[in-house]
Amino acid sequence: MRSIVPSEGYCEASGIAVPQGERSVLVNGGAGFLGSHLCERLLQRGHKVICLDNFSTGRRANVDHLTSNTRFQIVEHDVRQPFDIQASLIFNFASPASPPDYQRDPVGTLLTNVLGAVNTLDCARKTGAIVVQSSTSEVYGDPNQSPQRESYCGNVNPIGPRGCYDEGKRSAETLFFDYHRTYGVDIKVGRIFNTYGPRMRPDDGRVVSNFIVQALRNADLTIYGDGEQTRSFCYVDDLVDGFLRFSAAGSACIGPINLGNPAEFTVRRLAEIIRDLTNSRSRIVHLPRGGDDPRQRRPDISRAAAELGWQPCIGLETGLTRTVGYFDGVLAGTQKAEVV
Repeated sequence: MRSIVPSEGYCEASGIAVPQGERSVLVNGGAGFLGSHLCERLLQRGHKVICLDNFSTGRRANVDHLTSNTRFQIVEHDVRQPFDIQASLIFNFASPASPPDYQRDPVGTLLTNVLGAVNTLDCARKTGAIVVQSSTSEVYGDPNQSPQRESYCGNVNPIGPRGCYDEGKRSAETLFFDYHRTYGVDIKVGRIFNTYGPRMRPDDGRVVSNFIVQALRNADLTIYGDGEQTRSFCYVDDLVDGFLRFSAAGSACIGPINLGNPAEFTVRRLAEIIRDLTNSRSRIVHLPRGGDDPRQRRPDISRAAAELGWQPCIGLETGLTRTVGYFDGVLAGTQKAEVV
């Protein structure tokens, strides 16, 4: 793997110093749903971007439109194996993120999060890079507190069917903070709440993509449980903006910081909104609730607002309209990505 020596540049935007100009950035999991949007935005800001992915759940189609950019490089590699790549900023987004994916390979998921964190932190320790961890609201488990604040230690079942992902992310957070305290690694930990948008896989099993695909096909909208469980849905552009602001914050701002939209909706209400947006004839049907499925998700984002000047600005119906348009194109076979 070739080393890339970065040059640095910053500009002021909305009260936050946002990285701008040519800088080398490594994005682990860069071909995934979130990672590909992050790669795209970093290229738009003028950076060199190294996308590291083993394509187990990420897709080459997510980044094909970036390959003509001379500042973009793909490295096919599994983060469970050590790597040594020169970059001044690393985003660790490598992990299966949807329940069907991580439950299909629970051992691999846990190891991706734990060994991936170790290998990413070792790389950052050698190179002096800032390293940003994409953690998750799943560290709170099925919460007894709402909204969830970063100080809440969570209610996670370590031996349940979601434990491989929940405990993998919790262990990764522990490693990040221990590397920071022990070795002085410059870390940042962001906890992602439910995020949606273009480039979600039609078959990824997450509630937004499930409902949209079912509605566009006029199939039954399947709700697991009574539908009164709540989620807070953040559009992908807002989330990426939060991570970019976080990465540019000072070294004292390490998190953990919740990144998500605090507007709370029941799953049934989400199904109704999507059915209306698609003019679908779908029925809403109920199936048994999944094991350890959280009853409530709502982030407290006061820390992100105070330390990053960040809050989401894209409302649910606006974001869903964009996402429906994307899936409509995918199902019709006409969706094309634009070159950055």
